[in-house]
Amino acid sequence: MNPLTVLRDSLYFFQRNLSQIVTLCLPLVIVEAILQRIVDDAVGPDASAGFGLIVGLLVYPLYTAALILFLDARSRGESPRNRELLAQAVNLWPRFALLSAISTLLIVLGLSMFFIPGIFLTVVLAFSEYRLVLRGEAPLAAMKSSFNLSRGHFWRIFVCILAVLGPLMLLKEFSYSLFSKDDNTLLSLVLDSANSFLQLFVSVVLFRLFMLISDKSDQ
Repeated sequence: MNPLTVLRDSLYFFQRNLSQIVTLCLPLVIVEAILQRIVDDAVGPDASAGFGLIVGLLVYPLYTAALILFLDARSRGESPRNRELLAQAVNLWPRFALLSAISTLLIVLGLSMFFIPGIFLTVVLAFSEYRLVLRGEAPLAAMKSSFNLSRGHFWRIFVCILAVLGPLMLLKEFSYSLFSKDDNTLLSLVLDSANSFLQLFVSVVLFRLFMLISDKSDQ
């Protein structure tokens, strides 16, 4: 379960299924960026970060749950339609939104406590979304299962997350250093949407890890 192998396999899958991932997730990612922009303009730059969290809870669970369902279906050789995946994602939204809210608050709190606890929680809770969507677990049960499943695999998960998010964060900062978000609303929406969409690759990588570790733990 070499991290490089996981990243390579995930990239291959992402490239082969890019067209459906785009049509499935990108429209909702764009909606999220638009809503975020509207909220930012309405409340101002000094508003609480809680407003951004609320926007994320409205849309993020929908496209992430749909993506996880798509990844699971494709891993079994199935080719589900986008509307079927989105319909299932809508049914999962209440539990997924609650899980996202709890996880985000814990991670933010952890990051405020000398940063390290936030990183730890990011890693050990990495599989909670997959447990909720694919195993039908309740939010707290999914978090507990993720914690147990990550035991003995902390650094493997950490390396995979860092290998994806590190370059994406640098790319985001570089793009915003070249273009001012405040000067061009359309460009701001494009950059925000592109960054959020590329971060979906993290979900692909973690799904691959989740399946490998789950299969191993079931043996």
